[in-house]
Amino acid sequence: MQYKSSENNSVILPEQKSHKIVIVALENVSKIYVMGDVEARALNEVSLTIEQGEYCSIMGASGSGKSTCMNIIGCLDRPTFGNYYLDGLDIANTSEKELAKIRNLKIGFIFQQFHLLPQITALDNVSLPMLYAGISGKERRERAAAALKQVGLENRMNNKPNQLSGGQQQRVAIARAIVNRPVLLLADEPTGALDTKTTQEVLDIFTELNTSGITVIMVTHAPHVAKQTKRVILFSDGQVVNSNLTPDNLNSVV
Repeated sequence: MQYKSSENNSVILPEQKSHKIVIVALENVSKIYVMGDVEARALNEVSLTIEQGEYCSIMGASGSGKSTCMNIIGCLDRPTFGNYYLDGLDIANTSEKELAKIRNLKIGFIFQQFHLLPQITALDNVSLPMLYAGISGKERRERAAAALKQVGLENRMNNKPNQLSGGQQQRVAIARAIVNRPVLLLADEPTGALDTKTTQEVLDIFTELNTSGITVIMVTHAPHVAKQTKRVILFSDGQVVNSNLTPDNLNSVV
């Protein structure tokens, strides 16, 4: 199966019913960890597609496979079996050097812990991914400032992380994740370290980003967080048990 890329570098097949671009495509993906004579199957023949512009959450109990799936989607790990296509690219046949480039340019990562460098300003933290992408200093500053403004931190650009609240630090992390204009925003428990009010503020930013056209996948264990996405994917025992839950029917299965 081929998947049409957002860069139009592959062909959409006639049998693919949707005219939307498929950003994430897992085909019978399994992930097996071997510990001595014991095999642990973290994912078991998972098939899943996510189209451009979707806002999805991945839910499941600890050990359900959701974190392993996120690592594969984020090109942080490879399947043991099966195929994974990101924005039309066959990840299984991609070198480690190319994977690093893909992670930097095609995926924006947001984690529960903000992973900001404490010794530099918010502006410089947001600029870092562009430095690795070889973008000029002037453009880095302009795009970093625009990203910080987009998340409401235009007055905090010169503050260091220890001068910012937890919610503000997560906003810096979001700005850093979107500054390279990725095709996918991948968030792993992004509100886990935040209070209720700040959680809602961060979720509102995700909604705004998705409305602007960014594809968002959020891994969460919290139903009240998942309910603010448009589609919920439920994992259990290394498999997808429901790939198209709506927020309204989430209560009946969680």
